[in-house]
Amino acid sequence: SVCTTRLKTGVGYPQLSCILECADAAHGLGGHIVSDGGCTSPGDVAKAFGAGADFVMLGGMLAGHDESGIGEIIERNGRKYKLFYGMSSKTAMDKHSGGVAEYRASEGKTVEVPYRGLVLGTAQDILGGVRSCCTYVGAGKLKELSRRTTFIRVSQQLNEVFSSTTVQV
Repeated sequence: SVCTTRLKTGVGYPQLSCILECADAAHGLGGHIVSDGGCTSPGDVAKAFGAGADFVMLGGMLAGHDESGIGEIIERNGRKYKLFYGMSSKTAMDKHSGGVAEYRASEGKTVEVPYRGLVLGTAQDILGGVRSCCTYVGAGKLKELSRRTTFIRVSQQLNEVFSSTTVQV
């Protein structure tokens, strides 16, 4: 993530826990939950919806694609990159607000992410992961996903016992 708010201010809440704790109250009042940050894989997107999010922001997952619209392609040592920055970063404030106000700190960073071409493949991967999640938990519609989801705390998400012996076919 390019957000440094929790680091700079000490204020924040882990995204999944936040969604789980806020969704019932927000939905009871007719509000919506936007999951903002932390998704690095289609499974993370599915978990956000499963926890009760109505919308999921995918900045880091979509950065580097042509459609991201941020910056030009940078070429260095034969590799291509695009800039990715948070909206509270110095880069964003310089570009959109005339700089960082002297009474506050930048709460984001600017990074170079690998250039990834068109977004279609990533979008299909995310949609496929969410659809598969729905079939595994028996949700016929995305809105049912949070009613069909149970979270279990684990110490290791992936079994990597054979990760070093993968054969490419």
